[in-house]
Amino acid sequence: MKVDTLLDSVKWDDKGLAVAIAQNVDTGAILMQGFVNRDALATTISSRKATFYSRSRSMLWTKGETSMNFINVHDIFLDCDRDSVIYLGNPDGPTCHTGSETCYYTSVFDTLNSSQVEENKVALTTLYSLESTISLRKAETSGSQNVKPSWTKQLLLDKKLLCSKIRYCDSDFFF
Repeated sequence: MKVDTLLDSVKWDDKGLAVAIAQNVDTGAILMQGFVNRDALATTISSRKATFYSRSRSMLWTKGETSMNFINVHDIFLDCDRDSVIYLGNPDGPTCHTGSETCYYTSVFDTLNSSQVEENKVALTTLYSLESTISLRKAETSGSQNVKPSWTKQLLLDKKLLCSKIRYCDSDFFF
């Protein structure tokens, strides 16, 4: 009953569809965009697997039904106008049919500014981008000792230096 009331509140377009965005709950990365109709959204609510409506095939499809790379939905959000949906979830593998983590990996500005575009670049939020960089520097701590370490690597290698740079440093807290 509550699901029907919720579905009735969505502002479906003249074809009975709404835009649906799948977003990674951990990274914030936008994974893909598709369309949903009433049945696709109801199926997603009940199965917790991102389900869409294929306009070209005129049928429901669950992301991962052939690739096994499902998007496991943790929550669903409607926008303020109630005409678009976000599926917030964790992907079981690459989301894009190209094998990329996300369908959004081509930067328009990189394309316009460079003759060589980095393939499979992920559109990351600032915080996740920073976390990724720190993880890379942490991985470098086991690398060659002959190269002058980056500032981040120096902080990761020297707990006292790290603690001097942040306001709160519990002796048990060290990443």
